[in-house]
Formats: sequence, C-alpha cells, structure tokens
Amino acid sequence: MLSKITVSPAPHISQNLSTRGVMGDVIIGLAPAVAAAVWFFRFQAVWVIATCVVSCMVSEWICNVIRKKPNSLGDLSAILTGLILAFSLPPMIPLWAATIGSAFAIVITKMLFGGLGCNVFNPAMAARAFMAASLGALMTTWTVPATMGEVHYKGQDANVLATVHAENLYGGSAEQAALTQATPLAWSKSAQKGKADIQPINQMVKPMFYGGVGGCLGETSVLALLIGGVYLLIRRTISFHIPAAVLIAAAVFASIFHLISPDKYATPAFHLFSGGMLICAFFIATDPVTAPLSVKGMWIFGAGVGALVMLIRLVGELPEGVMYAVLIMNALTPLIDRACKLVPAGGKPNVS
Repeated sequence: MLSKITVSPAPHISQNLSTRGVMGDVIIGLAPAVAAAVWFFRFQAVWVIATCVVSCMVSEWICNVIRKKPNSLGDLSAILTGLILAFSLPPMIPLWAATIGSAFAIVITKMLFGGLGCNVFNPAMAARAFMAASLGALMTTWTVPATMGEVHYKGQDANVLATVHAENLYGGSAEQAALTQATPLAWSKSAQKGKADIQPINQMVKPMFYGGVGGCLGETSVLALLIGGVYLLIRRTISFHIPAAVLIAAAVFASIFHLISPDKYATPAFHLFSGGMLICAFFIATDPVTAPLSVKGMWIFGAGVGALVMLIRLVGELPEGVMYAVLIMNALTPLIDRACKLVPAGGKPNVS
C-alpha cells in the first residue's frame, strides 16, 4: 500500500485548480448577482462595485510595493474581496466610504496578516463590521430598486421620499431623488416587537426571490445568487457541506421560533431568502482560507454560522447577523481544525 503513495511537496490538492482558477470561478459565480444589482440599482451599483474593486486592487498593490513583495493581483483575490464587500453595502453608500472600507479589508484584515492564505478573518466581512461601527446611518439607509415604484405594506408606512445631493455621492452637481425603504429584515424585527403585522412580511418571499425589495447590492435577488451557487457546486469550486449546514441550521432555528409564535416570527422561507443568508452560504462562509479543512469541521462551521445568524436576527437587537456570525466562526476555525483533524495519507499511524 505504501508503495502506491506518491510523496510530493505542497500544495496538496485533489483537483486541477489554482488560486487564480478558484477566485475566477467565484467571480463568475457572482456575475448573475452583479447583473441583478446593476439592473435593480442602475448606476448606483456600477459606481459602488467599481469603487470597491479598484480600491481593493490599489490597496493590495501599494502593500506589495511597501513590503517589496511580488505583485499578487494576478490571483484575483483582491477583485473578489471588492465584489463581496460591495455586495454587502447599501446602494447609496458614499464612494469615499466604500474606498475606506475596501482599504481596511485589504490592508488591515489581509496584508497585515501576511497576505492571502494567512488572514484569520474574511476581509470583506471584517471591513463591513468596521464600517457598521464607524459610519452609522450611512450603512443603514436602503434604496428601493429602480424597477419598483412606491410600495406600501399593510399596517406599515416605511417608505420615505429622500432627496439626496448627488455631489455628496458621486461628485455631481444635480439633486437626485431616491425612494428609501426599510428592508424586509427590519420589518420582521418590528413584527417581533409587536409594531407590525407579520402576515404581509411573510408574503414578501416571492418579491425577494426575483429582486423586488430593498437591501444591500448583493442580497436583493435570490434567483441570481442561486444561479451562482449552483455554478460553483457544479464546478466543484466549493463543496455542498458548508452551504447545506448554514441553510439547514438557519431553517431549523427559524422553524422553532415560527412554530412557537407564528404571529411574531416570520417563516423559515422568509429567513432563508432575506438578507445576506444565501450570499453568506455560497460565497462568504465557503472562503477556503477562513473555513475548516475537514468535512466534519465544515459541517460544524456552517451550522455555527447559520445558528448565530438566526440568534442575532431572532433574539438580538440587530435585524441581520451575517457578518458577526462569520467573524465569530472564523475565530473558532483553528479550534475546529484541531478537534477535527484530517486523516494523513496512508491512514492513521499505529501507536504501539
């Protein structure tokens, strides 16, 4: 048996994949979500996505120059970080804020730890948490998609016509009218506090599937995210373990709370389709750098992410908990890897 084992230097991978290939596949998987964001939010989405991607690339290039390291932009990881960060931001976020967040993701969370493969936390989620703590209302102002008119839900008048000065956002001089609206998760949080009717909220599943709700750039269309997720699974760029664990754990927690109090808590389908649940399951939690290595560890990690997201949504004060759930489980990944060790090639050694 030992004669059949080929010993070779790292990296040891079971597929003909490179870092550039993996990152490229994930970027392709995000392409439907990019198209959906541009369709629903028009040039607002274009500017935010472009700003985040370019800022991440420039930040990484500057860090490599300062550290006198080879240019690492060819691995496409900076582009992917910019995309995921942009997808976690409000459409009307000022571009200077997107630039600061992108620089934080690359410089603080990635390059200071040693670059790709050495970072402990997902760069985009760490930057998102930093921006949420630093920018206040800029991170909680949600724009209604351009494809929608003014929509009112029974018992809730959450639409506010806001006039936004374009020069504050994109350097223009004209005024731009934007219809702002609370997200579905914000409405569900109001229902949990007895300030809104839960039934109209449960009926938002179909609009969320196609993209008829406000929210972050990357969480508007469930259909676009599912298309990208299925692509990654077919390409075997990701395995099904973490996405399945995230969604199953979230569905279980949502079902328990909904069964206990159906007039207070939304349905499991609502929680699976709302917010950043799907982009987290397929594109964020599956980050190979910050996720466990073993299959057992992946199940534990994914279940932890799904459970924490739902605990924050259903018990905490915040309507969404994806970034905090991912960061907490990132911190626990080394412990999970230690508890769920991979079996060495050739089997476990005999201890006499």
